[in-house]
Amino acid sequence: MCQVFLRLPLGGGVIRVCAMEQVQNERGWRGSAELWLDEAYQMLVEGGVEAVKVMPLAARLGLSRTSFYWHFADREALLAGLVARWQSRNTANLIARTQAQAGSIAEAMLNVTDCWITPSLFDSRMEFAIRTWALTDAGLAEVLKGVDEIRIQALTAMFETFSYPPQEARLRAQTVYMTQVGYISMRTEEPLDLRLQRIPDYVLIFTGQAPSPAELAAFRARHAVRPDAPTAP
Repeated sequence: MCQVFLRLPLGGGVIRVCAMEQVQNERGWRGSAELWLDEAYQMLVEGGVEAVKVMPLAARLGLSRTSFYWHFADREALLAGLVARWQSRNTANLIARTQAQAGSIAEAMLNVTDCWITPSLFDSRMEFAIRTWALTDAGLAEVLKGVDEIRIQALTAMFETFSYPPQEARLRAQTVYMTQVGYISMRTEEPLDLRLQRIPDYVLIFTGQAPSPAELAAFRARHAVRPDAPTAP
């Protein structure tokens, strides 16, 4: 027989479980580090860092708590993995887009804007969760401060590539970055179609140069926007 009866504490009744399933959870497949991180990510963006705990995480995966320790020394190691994932995605991709090939500053700005449109390049939900977490974690706050500076420096270098004076390049970079952080921190809900329509005006405001029809067409094609779609009023 597979079944075993277990009595729950505090008069919670009796449940039937499969002993073979218990053995499989304890001795069989323990998942992978990526699997545990993926589910921890979901808990982080849904409920904040306080929601990311080993027992609830194991329950969501249908794995034993001991399986977790095959991949991570402790909860702190798991949280460090989440921070590393955030940096490897959001920061690395943003820097890469500032360095993408561009014939003008307007095209370069459109390359960066890909991050704000494509979640696989820049995960706004995770960005919000990390920033919220940093409000109560001094160590992470220091990491975030450094990451912000690295990102702004990358944007500054992008402007300097197109011959903006250093101070102007820095101020324009800060304007670009702080605008997007504001979008994320305020959890602004803006339909994608509307935001795409406004991109040419954002580019003009941020850079002082409007994108050419060819540059804008290439950007819109990357995001599957019809060539005859209306522009912002």
